[in-house]
Amino acid sequence: MAEPKLEIQMLHDRVMIKAIEGAGERRSSAGIVIPATAQVAKRLVWGEVVGVGQHVRTVKAGDRVLLAADDQYEVEIGGIAHLVMRERDLHAVASEAAQYGTGLYL
Repeated sequence: MAEPKLEIQMLHDRVMIKAIEGAGERRSSAGIVIPATAQVAKRLVWGEVVGVGQHVRTVKAGDRVLLAADDQYEVEIGGIAHLVMRERDLHAVASEAAQYGTGLYL
C-alpha cells in the first residue's frame, strides 16, 4: 500500500526555503570565473521561501531571502533539498516595493 501524502505546516517562527541554484561557481565583474571551492569570506546566498510558521511576520511564501549557508538545517522533500531556519536568522528580503530599502536592486 502506498504511503499517504501529508501536507507540511511549519511551526512557530520557522521558515522553509528552497535554495536558488547557481550558488556555486560564479563570475567576477571582469569575467573571471571564481570556483565554488574558493572562499575568501563567509558568503550569503539567496533562497525562495516555500513555507512559514504562524509566528513569522516579515516574510511570506514566494519571497526571495538572503541567508547564511551555515545557519540552517537541511531536509529533503520530494527529492529536493530545502532549508529550515528561524525567521530572525534571515538577513534580507527582496521585494518589488520596499518601504525602507537600500536602493539596490537584484
